[in-house]
Amino acid sequence: MKMEAIKFTSSGETLSGNLFLPENLDKPVPAVTILGPMTFVKEQAPTEYAKRFAQHGFASLVFDPRYHGESTGAERRWEHPLAKIADVKASLDYLSQREGIDATQLIGMAVCQGSSEMVRAAANDTRIKVVSTVAGHYRDYIGDLEWLGEESRESRLAKGWEAKTKYLQHGEIDYVPAVDPERTDVGMPGEFVWNWYSAWAQKGIWENRYAVMSDADLLTYESLSAMTQLDKPYLMIHSDNSFLPNTAKRHFDTVKSTEKQLLWEGETAHFQYYDDPNVLDATVVEMVEFFRTHLS
Repeated sequence: MKMEAIKFTSSGETLSGNLFLPENLDKPVPAVTILGPMTFVKEQAPTEYAKRFAQHGFASLVFDPRYHGESTGAERRWEHPLAKIADVKASLDYLSQREGIDATQLIGMAVCQGSSEMVRAAANDTRIKVVSTVAGHYRDYIGDLEWLGEESRESRLAKGWEAKTKYLQHGEIDYVPAVDPERTDVGMPGEFVWNWYSAWAQKGIWENRYAVMSDADLLTYESLSAMTQLDKPYLMIHSDNSFLPNTAKRHFDTVKSTEKQLLWEGETAHFQYYDDPNVLDATVVEMVEFFRTHLS
């Protein structure tokens, strides 16, 4: 396996990525473009998957979406689902033109919140031939209520629109922490989320900051309708201890494709899909088998 730092453009922004390639390429190979969780940067869970895909013979692209990490975008830490979907499509543009990659065998893969964005990208872009999501945070109103509660959701949405209006009128961006062990008005509330992300902040790899106006975009986005349009091979991997299991099942049940598979893994904890080597190894093996079965 080898890694190459690359850049590509999306809607005028320059995105920073890492392309992982199998060793000794003697013919074009399939390629996977990967989205990570809410507020992610490429060095986190996406890289863990990309390295393993490359070891199995797949090119794998991880990248910082606009506004995050090393990618450009003045509105830092703006969580914008539609922008991420556009960035996925730009990654497909890059992969389609890249030497050594089979542009007829492109794959979409995502972890947690990225799953809700990847399924819409896959539903709308014929270049993605197969898609898989892991420990997905799938988005609909019912799921948002289970995640935040009605009062918190409505409060966050109102503050999000207020912050976005302020930005559009004056160019000023309001911020709160992305995670906090006690506060509920942050991007991702909950002590278990804090415990995982705070270590990345301490390393200086991930910034614990969240643009409040993100909630105007995030809490009006849903992925359920994308599932009803998804007509290509699809593998969902989830567990009882992954985020919002009932929402995951509800989404899977609506998938249009007749070539769909739900791999339910019982007790696997959500963050084990991010960094547990044994879980990562086994999960990638399952995905690789599905990809090879369904690629033409």
